[in-house]
Amino acid sequence: MGSVTHTDNGSSPAAEQAARGRAADTSRGEQTRQAIVSSAIRLFGEAGYEKTTMRAIAADAGVSVGNAYYYFPAKEALVSEFYLELQREHLARVEPILNGGTSFGDRLTAILREGIEVWAPHHAFAGRFIGIAAVPGSPVSPFSTASSESRELATSIFHRLVDSTDVKMDPQLRARLPQLLWLAQLGLVVYWVHDTTPGQRRTRSVVDLAVPYLEYLVGASRMKIFRPLTTRGLTLLEAVWPRAAG
Repeated sequence: MGSVTHTDNGSSPAAEQAARGRAADTSRGEQTRQAIVSSAIRLFGEAGYEKTTMRAIAADAGVSVGNAYYYFPAKEALVSEFYLELQREHLARVEPILNGGTSFGDRLTAILREGIEVWAPHHAFAGRFIGIAAVPGSPVSPFSTASSESRELATSIFHRLVDSTDVKMDPQLRARLPQLLWLAQLGLVVYWVHDTTPGQRRTRSVVDLAVPYLEYLVGASRMKIFRPLTTRGLTLLEAVWPRAAG
């Protein structure tokens, strides 16, 4: 009977070749996904979301329509993927900030500023995406189930920030502060979309002015006189966004 030759790691040449083939297929698949997303974002910006068809996206990316639908069953899935890519980039950029030893306010300012930098190349058409997300029931809403991965990545940044800070604050606030900071970031993005100043410098000024004020309020929350206000504010948050209570 013939024998099967094995490599030093115990696998056969055929198995290794199959593994390399799977890795190559994965790499090609990821390249195809990226090409489709890049084409979609550019065409959304040029022609508008409603006028851009999956057929046009597929043609621009150099793939078949069927292939485009294989990776993204609807245009909304492309927008969700775009949001997710931006969030991954933001997370990568703030890693050194989260691991730094600066104050809570300094790190929060840097995190929000990095978010602005990540969005900056897309300012010309970001308003169109905000409009899509604002439609009731939209799967690309930041509060939707389909956006859960992006939302969890975003809130993880603020969880790490709050967990690592030595600022003393009301325990109830500490538990909810990551969600509050994420909501504040959403509001900042909407403001940034409407900011027509060169380089959106007004948005940057808002960050520089608002964060020290927010840091003061966070620290003041531990004072007994402010506890009723803190409790009422958190009750309001949970009424607006019940998921924040979890």
